[in-house]
Amino acid sequence: MTENFLGLMLYCIPALITGAIAFLFFKEHVTNENNRRNFMLHKNYHKEILPTRLQAFERLTLFLERISAHNLLLRVPPIAPQPDAYKDLLIKTIEQEYEHNLAQQIYVSESCWQIISAAKNNSIKLIRSFEITEEIPTANDMSAALFETLTQSKLSPQMALNVLKEEVRLLLN
Repeated sequence: MTENFLGLMLYCIPALITGAIAFLFFKEHVTNENNRRNFMLHKNYHKEILPTRLQAFERLTLFLERISAHNLLLRVPPIAPQPDAYKDLLIKTIEQEYEHNLAQQIYVSESCWQIISAAKNNSIKLIRSFEITEEIPTANDMSAALFETLTQSKLSPQMALNVLKEEVRLLLN
């Protein structure tokens, strides 16, 4: 009886060792296959989504450049001599640019979008609060003075552009 049991054990031990090795190889194969599948999904994601995200970053860069003080004041000349009419035109131009790029927010981080929106809102606030004095009788005179005010702003489109560039750098690394 003990001989039969011992003989049975001699046959079972190699089978158990072979089974354990096969299980370890199978487990490793499944892990490698999952990693390969994840890599392929990630690769396809970058192939299809990355160009769209980069286009969104390009559009937001263009938006920030267009609302920067220098470009905005050069691109939008006064249509009337009254400074108030010019202020309204500048604000309307910034709002239209922003509305045109609202959909791009889904491609950037929440913090980046908040900084872009804050830069836009700060520019509008500075234009609205710009004091028209007797030394600034016309919209053309206001343009030069407004340029100084906008460029000295703490939260400018240029600062938002730097944040946007950093986000692109992180995306590409």
